Amino acid sequence: MKNLFDIKDYVVVITGGTGVLGCEIGKYLALLGAHVVLLGRKEEVGKEIVSDIQQQGGDAMFMQCDVMNLESCEQVCKAVLEKYGKVDALLNAAGGNMPGATISPTGTFFDLKIEEFQKVLNLNLTGTVIPTQIFLKPMVEAGKGSIVNFSSMAAFRPMTRVMGYAAAKAGISNFTAFLATEVAKKFTTGIRVNAIAPGFFLTNQNRALLTNEDGSLTERGADVIRQTPFQRFGKPEELFGTIHYLISDASSFVTGTVAVVDGGFNAFAM
Repeated sequence: MKNLFDIKDYVVVITGGTGVLGCEIGKYLALLGAHVVLLGRKEEVGKEIVSDIQQQGGDAMFMQCDVMNLESCEQVCKAVLEKYGKVDALLNAAGGNMPGATISPTGTFFDLKIEEFQKVLNLNLTGTVIPTQIFLKPMVEAGKGSIVNFSSMAAFRPMTRVMGYAAAKAGISNFTAFLATEVAKKFTTGIRVNAIAPGFFLTNQNRALLTNEDGSLTERGADVIRQTPFQRFGKPEELFGTIHYLISDASSFVTGTVAVVDGGFNAFAM
């Protein structure tokens, strides 16, 4: 019987590949036999990750890429196709936040900095749409592929403070459903488009918001743990199984969904 989770020789492109979650997911997939292409802006960090993967017997490469620049994504896609001849999966893990797009506990909506709000929208939403537009093309030509976008708990409910980030992530969930239908109706049912919505995982982006320098919880961090039935933050490796499932043939009839990995955060009501 065929192993539905077999991803050996899959070519997997990961935007935000030098981030905490992107790089750990990349390592996991590479050690399962996938050819992993990490995209990001930090070349030195990217090369270190690739070296680590290669030392463990996996195949990976790093390429500098600006996910908000069409030409940059096109050049990377061309290079990937020249080396591997295909793209089996795209993980849109690039994203982030900025102080001016948030509202502090003592601030109000009028303190929102529109320029930074727009930058956060562009980084998270447009920075998902552009790579998808580019890397979807070889998938359409092959008639097969999987796209996994990164949504968030903030897409389900309007959390305090993170206004720009939440608006962008809600847009990603909507875009995921739209594109799943668009691709299936106009191109092929061999391509699936889904999203993953991680709960709270400590990353370089949110560590200072959720924890103090001594490792204790900030007020925000305590609120998160209180809302999470598992009573802890997630570990990067707890995303691996869901990502693996969504890019493999095990999810061949799954498209347009947002898979929640949150320790129960979104289910908890009171």
